[in-house]
Amino acid sequence: MAIAANLGFPRIGARRELKTALEAHWAGRISAEDLAAEGALLRARHWALQKEAGLDVIPSNDFSFYDQVLDATALLGAVPERFGPLQGAVTPAQYFAMARGTKTAPAMEMTKWFDTNYHYIVPEFTDGQAFRLGSLKPVEEFLEAKAQGILTRPVLLGPVTWLSLGKAKTAGVDPLALLPAILPIYADILRRLRQAGAEWVQIDEPVLVTDLSQGQARALRSAYADLAEAGPKVMLASYFGALDDNLDLALSLPTAGLHLDLVRAPGQIAQVLAAESGQLSDKVLSLGLVDGRNVWRADLAQALTVAQQAAQAFGTERIQIAPSCSLLHVPVDLAAETGLEEDLRGWLAFATQKLAEVAVLSRALAGADVAADLAASDAAAAARRASPRIHDPRVKARSAAVTAADLARPAPYAQRARAQQAVLALPAFPTTTIGSFPQTAEVRRARADHRKGLLSDADYTGFLQRETEACIRQQEDLGLDMLVHGEFERTDMVEYFGEKLSGYAFTQAGWVQSYGSRCVKPPLIYGDVSRPQPMTVDWARFAQALTDRPVKGMLTGPVTLLQWSFVRDDQPRSETCRQIALAIRDEVADLEAAGLRAIQIDEPALREGLPLRRADWTGYLHWAVDAFRLSAACVRDATQIHTHMCYSEFSDIMPSIAAMDADVLSIETSRSDMDLLQDFGSFAYPNEIGPGLWDIHSPRVPSHAQMVTLLRKASSVIPAERLWVNPDCGLKTRAWPETLAALRNLVAAAAALRAGDLAPLPVTGAKASVQACACR
Repeated sequence: MAIAANLGFPRIGARRELKTALEAHWAGRISAEDLAAEGALLRARHWALQKEAGLDVIPSNDFSFYDQVLDATALLGAVPERFGPLQGAVTPAQYFAMARGTKTAPAMEMTKWFDTNYHYIVPEFTDGQAFRLGSLKPVEEFLEAKAQGILTRPVLLGPVTWLSLGKAKTAGVDPLALLPAILPIYADILRRLRQAGAEWVQIDEPVLVTDLSQGQARALRSAYADLAEAGPKVMLASYFGALDDNLDLALSLPTAGLHLDLVRAPGQIAQVLAAESGQLSDKVLSLGLVDGRNVWRADLAQALTVAQQAAQAFGTERIQIAPSCSLLHVPVDLAAETGLEEDLRGWLAFATQKLAEVAVLSRALAGADVAADLAASDAAAAARRASPRIHDPRVKARSAAVTAADLARPAPYAQRARAQQAVLALPAFPTTTIGSFPQTAEVRRARADHRKGLLSDADYTGFLQRETEACIRQQEDLGLDMLVHGEFERTDMVEYFGEKLSGYAFTQAGWVQSYGSRCVKPPLIYGDVSRPQPMTVDWARFAQALTDRPVKGMLTGPVTLLQWSFVRDDQPRSETCRQIALAIRDEVADLEAAGLRAIQIDEPALREGLPLRRADWTGYLHWAVDAFRLSAACVRDATQIHTHMCYSEFSDIMPSIAAMDADVLSIETSRSDMDLLQDFGSFAYPNEIGPGLWDIHSPRVPSHAQMVTLLRKASSVIPAERLWVNPDCGLKTRAWPETLAALRNLVAAAAALRAGDLAPLPVTGAKASVQACACR
C-alpha cells in the first residue's frame, strides 16, 4: 500500500519554545544541559504528533538548534580555526560561536537557503582543509526516537549540496575537490545508522534542481557510487523545483528512492512516467503533492489524480505521498488561529494540517473511503474561488493601466543628484543608518500592553513619540547626517505594512523560523492589494518636525512585501507584486507631500526571489525591477530615493540593480571585508552606494580603526562623491550601549575620511555572501 511520509517538521514549537530556550541559554539564564532537555521535549512531541497524524515515515535529525547546514558542518568537523581546535565532538559553545560570533571571532556568513526566506550558515573552506567526525547527532536522535517506539528515517544534507553551498576562503580552493575527504565521514554515519537499526535514510540534494556544472554532476555520481552500500536504503530528496535536464542523472544514481517536488514543478511527473523502465528500476517514488512552502489547502482531488497515475505506472507499493519539501517553511498548527475569519481559515493548512492531507492521500491511494475529506477539500477550493473578498475590480483596472511612463524618474541620476544636494546640503561621506533602532524590552512591553488593552491609544502614542524624540536626539548627538525615526511603532518591516493594506490577513501564532532563534510571522496575501489610507506619514512628519537635519521616510519595497508573505496562488506573482507597488507608490507620494526629502524603499529580498534556473531569471528580474521603479518614480528630482539590499552576491544581477535607478543603495559588506564591492567597481555602478561598516548581527562592536580600514577599501572602489557611510542593516536587534558605541566609531571613521589623509586600500580576496537582514 502507499506510504505517507514527511521530509521534515518545524523545529521552533507551536509556542516558539525553541526560541525562548535558545535566547535564555545565550543570556546565561539556562545551561547547555537545560537547552538540550528542551530540544528533546520538542522532538518527542513532534514525533508523537506525526505518528498520531497517520504518518508511516517520520523524519529524525530534521531538528536543529540553529540550522541544518551548520549541523552538517559540525558533523564533518569543519570548524574554522578562529573558533578553537576541535577536540572530540563540536561543543555547544563552538556551535553557537560559528553561528553568532564572539567578541573576538566574527561569525560565519549567513545567506538564503535557495529561494526561501530561511537562512543557513555558510561552510568555510581553506587551503589544507581537514575533516573529522565532529558530531553523532543523526545517530543520537534516531536512537532517541527509537526509544520512544518510533522508527524514523534520518535526514542528512547531501555531500554535494553541502559543498556547493560553501565558500572557499583561500584562493584556488575548489570546494568540490574536497568530496573525497568528506565521503568517509558520510559513510561512517550511514554505517552507524544501519547498526542502530535505521532501514532508510533521507539524503537531501536540492542542488539537483539548479543548473548543475559538470563538476557537480561528476561529484553526484562519485558520491552515491561510494555511499550506495554504506548504510540504509537512501531516499534521495530533491525539492524547490524541477529536475528537468538533471532527471536522467537523478534516476541513474544508485539510490533506492527519489523524491519529486510536484507542487513547484507538477510537470515533471510526466517526464518520470515517460522515462525508460530501466532508469526507474525498482526505485520508490516519493511524490511531493502537498505544498511545504505555502499555507493554502491542497486540492486533494487533483493531487490524488497524479498519485493514481503514478501508482498505475509503477505500483502502489513503490509510491510514497509526501509534502513537496520539509514543512520547516510553514507554521506549526492552524488550531491556534482563533482570530481568523472562518472562510479564510477554511482555505488554510499549516504543518499539522498538511500531515493530515498527506495521510488522506495515502489512504485514498490504498482504497480507503476518504469521500468526506475529498468533499471538504472541494468545497473549500470552490468557496475560495467564488469569494468576493479576493477580487477588487478597481485594483485590477489600475494595475492594467500602468504604462512605461509610470516607471521612469523625470531626469537621469546625475541631474537628480545636483538637485538633491541643493536641498539636502550633505557633507562628503554622509552618515546614516538603515532604519530601525533598538527595540528594547520596554518597547516590546508597551506594544504588548497596548494590544491587550492595558495601555490606551493615547498613552501608547505618547510613549512612541517619546521614544522617537529620544532616538532623534541620540542621532543628533552622535553627529549623523541623515536621520531615521527609529521605527518603534513597527513589529517588523512586513507585518507593519501588511496590517495597513487591503488583501492581507494576519495570524496570531503563524511563526516560522528565519534563522536561529529569529522567527517571523508572514502575513497572508489572499486578495487584491491596495492602500486604504497613509501608513507611515504621521510618524515621518512627526520625526522631521523634531530636527533640522533630513529624516528618511522608511518603507518596505513591493518585492520584499511579496517574498516575505504567504502569497496567493491563484494569479501570477508578478501581478500581485505590481498591485503592492502601486500601494507603495501612493505612500511615497504622500511622504514627499508631507515634506520628506529622502525616502528609503527597502528591497532586501530582490535577490532571494531570483529563480533557481538561470533561464527563468530574465522574466523575474523584469517584473521585479519594474515593481520597484513603479513604487519610486512618482517623486520630483530633488527627492532622494534610497534602497537597502542584502543576502546578495551582486555580480549576476548588477544590470538589474542599476536599472532600479535608486539614488542611494546601501548594502551589507562588513563580513566580506568589502569584497562584495568588487562587483560594483567592475560594473562601474553609476549611482551612490553605502557599504556597511558594522555587522549588526554580531555582539562585536568594531573599532574606529577597523571601520577606517573598511572605508579605505570602499574608497578604492566607490568615488568619494558617491560613497555613504552606514551600518550593514537595521539596528532593532541590538542593545543601546553597543549601538551608540558602534555609531560613534562610524561617525568618527567618516570624519577621518573627510580629513583626506587616508590612502585607499585595495579590495581583495574571494567574494562572500552577505549576512541576513535584521531590519525585519
